[in-house]
Amino acid sequence: MSGTLERVSTGVTGLDEVLNGGLVAHRTYMIRGSPGAGKSLLGLHFLAAGVDAGDDVLYVNMEEPVAEIEQNAGALGVDTEGIEFLDLSPDSEFFADDLSYDIFSPDEVEDGEITDQISERVEEVDPDRIFVDPITQLRYLSPDEYQFRKEVLSFMQFLKERGATVLFTSQDTPTTPDDDLQFMCDGVVELDRAEQGRTVSVPKFRGSGVRDGNHALRIRDGGIEVYPRLVPRQHDTEFTAETISSGVPELDRLLNGGLERGTVTIVTGSPGVGKTTSGVQFMKEAAGRGERSVVYSFEEAKSTLVHRCESINMPVTEMIEKGTLAIEEIEALQLSATEFAHNVREEVEENDTKIVMIDGVEGYKQALRDSDEDLVRELHSVCRYLKNMGVTVILMNEMRTIVGEFQLTQEGLSYLSDSILFIQHIEVDGRMRKVIGVLKKRTSDFERTVREFQITEYGVKIGEPMDGLRGILSGSPTWDHHDRPTTANSPPEGNAHHDRHNGRGTRRSERDTEQPDRDWQ
Repeated sequence: MSGTLERVSTGVTGLDEVLNGGLVAHRTYMIRGSPGAGKSLLGLHFLAAGVDAGDDVLYVNMEEPVAEIEQNAGALGVDTEGIEFLDLSPDSEFFADDLSYDIFSPDEVEDGEITDQISERVEEVDPDRIFVDPITQLRYLSPDEYQFRKEVLSFMQFLKERGATVLFTSQDTPTTPDDDLQFMCDGVVELDRAEQGRTVSVPKFRGSGVRDGNHALRIRDGGIEVYPRLVPRQHDTEFTAETISSGVPELDRLLNGGLERGTVTIVTGSPGVGKTTSGVQFMKEAAGRGERSVVYSFEEAKSTLVHRCESINMPVTEMIEKGTLAIEEIEALQLSATEFAHNVREEVEENDTKIVMIDGVEGYKQALRDSDEDLVRELHSVCRYLKNMGVTVILMNEMRTIVGEFQLTQEGLSYLSDSILFIQHIEVDGRMRKVIGVLKKRTSDFERTVREFQITEYGVKIGEPMDGLRGILSGSPTWDHHDRPTTANSPPEGNAHHDRHNGRGTRRSERDTEQPDRDWQ
């Protein structure tokens, strides 16, 4: 016989993905979690999915009355139509009788009314799916722990013999732990609420592998949403490893043609040096090819980014309207790293996005609700996933100093990158300048020079190599004596200010000297 197991949906797409297709049919599963973690809501999703699939379903409610269950479900937009209920909640008349009984041995108890009700209802509905909420309520109706375990085992066996897939919740407390129930069932789904947000994990699942770890969970209109942790090796696509141009010839020469598809480039530099603008330059050129890009902005409002790009001849508003650019402003502490990774994956797979920029790494760490270790791990996973999908990734890494000894990257990200582009402030003869260069490129050779970098009203401007300066990466470079320009305040800055072909420095015009540089983040 085939080894393929029949699966049934939990009703939550992300959780089905964690379970590699859903629950194994005709087995029993426990949902654990603290009060308010979403256990009952998950059970409702499970039953509603059964109704949609044409199954007969039964909700055995042993704590909340039906009216409250339906009211709470309706408030979240979860449909309970088609769900059959067996109300054994505490205010039910059933619990007014003798509380000591064995569900499936009515001849052994003084009053078999509850047993009869359960048996008759199950036989009447003949459900394909059953949700018992919470099964630990039977503990209070049993004379001792032995009788409780016996009743639960008998109950589960009875339901499985009817061919049902069973979910039940438990209430784990310090005085009444539910360890024994974990051994009795075929799988455990654990819901948790922590400072970093809600999570779901699957510590036990017989007969199949699952996606390990904690996965993000949210409860919102429509019910539960689960965001599985990203596993890069499970995602890949065929793509052409071609070079994409920035549209700025001098920048392309630095990079030996541009950036390659399916690579990660770190743009590192001090605040206000022009990192974001350089990244958007690649997106502007991609838009001309009809390709879509997305900026995830952790450190800047979308309106500010749009305004300053428009001010330097980058038509981002038009790009957004045409769908070739999206700018997603990430609000602080609204997402976990797992949720963010899910959003990136959804963007790429639904919109065929070709360039993703994360602006910036420090903002990513501050804005998302996770520990530093989890944040860095998830960022690595996102980048590996994007590389597998042929997406060009641009990470903005901010150095903490304006000038001074150059720092490569923070948080050990350099090994993740295929290319590292630096843009740095330097001080030359009492004037602040900006320079750009490439420190690393795995996929090809690159130009090993430093060029002057400017942001003008016409966009990114890059000059000729600054061969006459030494010690640029120290932040305070000096001129070689034979290359020093005749005017102390006029360093060589591209073909507009230094004739490299004849070796003569030319004095900047009074108008050029008075024109201030425009610094953009």
